[in-house]
Amino acid sequence: MEIEKNGNNHRPRIANYLDYFSSIPSPQASQRDMATLFLAVPLLSALLGSTGAAAANPAPANKFSPKDNILIDCGANTLATLPDGRIFKTDPNSAGYLEAKDNIQISVPNADVPSPIYLTARVFVAEAKYSFHLSTAGWHWVRLHLFPMNNTRLNLQNAMFTVTTSDVVLLHRFSVNNSTRAMVKEYLLNLTDPQFMLKFSPVKKSFAFINAIEVVSAPDYIISDSGTALSPVAEFKGLSGYNYQFLYRINVGGPILTSQNDSLGRNWDSDGSYIKQKDSGKSVSVPSKVIKYPEDFPTLIASAAVYASAVEMANSNVQQPNFNITWDFDVDTNFGYVVRLHFCDIISKTLNDLYFNVYINGKMAISGLDLSSLTNGLAVPYYKDMVVNSTLMSNGPLSIQIGPMNQDTGTVNAILNGVEVMKMSNSVNSLDGEFGANGQKANSSNRKTVAAVGFAMMFGAFLGLGAMVIKWQKRPQDWQKRNSFSSWLLPLHAGDTSFMTSKNSMGSHKSNFYSSTFGLGRYFLFAELQEASKNFDPNSIIGVGGFGNVYLGELDDGTKVAIKRGNPQSEQGITEFQTEIQMLSKLRHRHLVSLIGYCDENSEMILVYEYMLNGPFRDHLYGKKLPALSWKQRLEICIGAARGLHYLHTGTAQGIIHRDVKTTNILLDDNFVAKVSDFGLSKDAPIGQGHVSTAVKGSFGYLDPEYFRRQQLTDKSDVYSFGVVLLEALCARPALDPVLPREQVNLAEWAMQWKRKGLLEKIIDPHLSGTINPESMKKFAEAAEKCLADHGVDRPTMGDVLWNLEYALQLQEAFSQGKAEDDSKSSAAITGSPAAATPPAPSRADSRPVSQAEDSRSPAHVHAGEDHSGTDMFQQFAHQLNGR
Repeated sequence: MEIEKNGNNHRPRIANYLDYFSSIPSPQASQRDMATLFLAVPLLSALLGSTGAAAANPAPANKFSPKDNILIDCGANTLATLPDGRIFKTDPNSAGYLEAKDNIQISVPNADVPSPIYLTARVFVAEAKYSFHLSTAGWHWVRLHLFPMNNTRLNLQNAMFTVTTSDVVLLHRFSVNNSTRAMVKEYLLNLTDPQFMLKFSPVKKSFAFINAIEVVSAPDYIISDSGTALSPVAEFKGLSGYNYQFLYRINVGGPILTSQNDSLGRNWDSDGSYIKQKDSGKSVSVPSKVIKYPEDFPTLIASAAVYASAVEMANSNVQQPNFNITWDFDVDTNFGYVVRLHFCDIISKTLNDLYFNVYINGKMAISGLDLSSLTNGLAVPYYKDMVVNSTLMSNGPLSIQIGPMNQDTGTVNAILNGVEVMKMSNSVNSLDGEFGANGQKANSSNRKTVAAVGFAMMFGAFLGLGAMVIKWQKRPQDWQKRNSFSSWLLPLHAGDTSFMTSKNSMGSHKSNFYSSTFGLGRYFLFAELQEASKNFDPNSIIGVGGFGNVYLGELDDGTKVAIKRGNPQSEQGITEFQTEIQMLSKLRHRHLVSLIGYCDENSEMILVYEYMLNGPFRDHLYGKKLPALSWKQRLEICIGAARGLHYLHTGTAQGIIHRDVKTTNILLDDNFVAKVSDFGLSKDAPIGQGHVSTAVKGSFGYLDPEYFRRQQLTDKSDVYSFGVVLLEALCARPALDPVLPREQVNLAEWAMQWKRKGLLEKIIDPHLSGTINPESMKKFAEAAEKCLADHGVDRPTMGDVLWNLEYALQLQEAFSQGKAEDDSKSSAAITGSPAAATPPAPSRADSRPVSQAEDSRSPAHVHAGEDHSGTDMFQQFAHQLNGR
């Protein structure tokens, strides 16, 4: 890492940075049962600082023991101990590593440097080699410490030299360029040979020098093999085949972090020197103990101190802030770079409230980043590696920007916690200059290959054009009446039952014939959907999710549709896209959202659904200030959703588990008929066994605790989630609300406490007071309680839940009809009475808010009430079940 080190005057020292987090006291751990608290705890821990056993999995010990740990203080005769505890060997102790023709050592008694290793140096006037035997292969840090000390023997400002390994150029004709500060050149090399060599080669009539050397093992996961290419946005594989130089490592919004704060001996600079307009952002921080690493997160990627600070948008004193925060980094534009972005949502109070965009060099890197959806919590670390090809580098600096999404998706804000910029080795394995260690020039060996490939492509194009001309001559007379030009001009492989399996398939050119053959719905051309959505007009957005934006569109026949367009930068990708199509193509039910078609032209991932006018069920319960639903409407919606889930579980030979049942995935059409949607996480139920062993996915607040603990998915996992939906319908509040007092955060836990006390009516939606039949609510609450049993075997099937809900509806209808008849009789009696002009004083119950009357709804919404005895109701209901 190329960092210039600052020190004090006259005497060497290292700045001691205090861990400002360590003084934060840890609150008492919760003693609640793990099985019921696990849903709320990640958020509670993030916001309240809980560190008890019930909290989200804390980060493992942030320690790493390198098998190779070679530290040399070149030119020194005494051991140098750094404040982080590392001890550097003296020059005599490391003589066995060095092969040199000269023995020039220089030193100074003091200097303005951060460490004593910069007070001595070894100078080479001829080629010299350090050779090290490595204990293990893999990633290694190689750090070259350089300081042009002012001494009486040699002017180190005149040094110019090259440093190479056996196959990698680290420095080419390097000089300090009049710098008077200490610096570190930090590399990450993938070393596979047990013998590692560093060669110092002075330029003619000059010399080389080195103050200290580190060769230290790094964790295998420090660089993964895949990242995300910037333009075009796509997966980039093969990162483990490159070598890297760390140019910048920035603790955004926080202080400088030295190797004392980092188990891998890294230094993190503050971002003050790199932020373009300091007044555009403001720093924010939390105690590092608040940061909760997921179990599968590589904790050594960055320390909690990095994730505990960030820069967010500053207050611009305007109603609609619309600006970006920019950081600029000077780089060599002849190389490609990996930009590692560190995020941790330490500013939000609720989930799914922060959406923002990330740009690199003016191009969209991540669109609509929702950290809480990716991490299922707040204050949970997340990082992403973006690959910036050298062709995307302009003559200016490498620019990183964050800014708001500005699509009415929550809080208008954006954050960044950390940045690492890594230079990638070029085609000749050089990290400095265009020549490789063997003298080969970058890209020179590829010219013949490029020419051959170009010729082959031209020849193939002529062949393809000739084939199309022949095909055109043999075209059918009625080709203009066909649904698709490509259905006869392009070959179809009807025997191939897979689709979109690779970019080389015909996936981007499928015809309507091909789609209908396999029951996949209509295949839309991208141009058709552009026209239907007015070129994906932002004003047509009716929903935003983890997969992408949902647009309201209108097809050429006037049909209104919902068009879900996947973001290439989204963490959800081709797997969810294929799953959604495959599931919905074989499912047809009144209470499941219908898939009309799809488009995968030019790597697009677009799904077209029937348009649901009244949107998500949740919007009618809270958050959108829509007219309150009556109890009968809520029952009918829950019954519709239950029917849809019951069909999923039993309507096919194998059965399907939805895996993401929640109120936002229950949509309402123009008649408030409920339909289950979003099948991207769905799984086929196993044949012959009771569960699917799979990684935990879903939404916190709705996750089945047994599934969470055992990672075994069953249809009873959907039943648990539906139980939470029932409580949302009754109480009109979110499944998780971290701004509430601790005991109220988790709706399922809180509501069941009141249910066990027999006081559930105290926490129901005030709009339902006075209009809900107590017996109907009791039956409804019993159904919810059974759904929320800790163990799946104790939960009912969706068929049983449906039975209870329909019974609750019949109780409510009988109650409503009886109440209407009583009111009619009372009105008649009052009308005939001389005292009718004096209305009675309202009762206590009458003063409570009342929902919109059911009779105000359109006739299509209202079911006529009939006078049923209990026996009649059971007989009628049994008949309905038998006939379903």
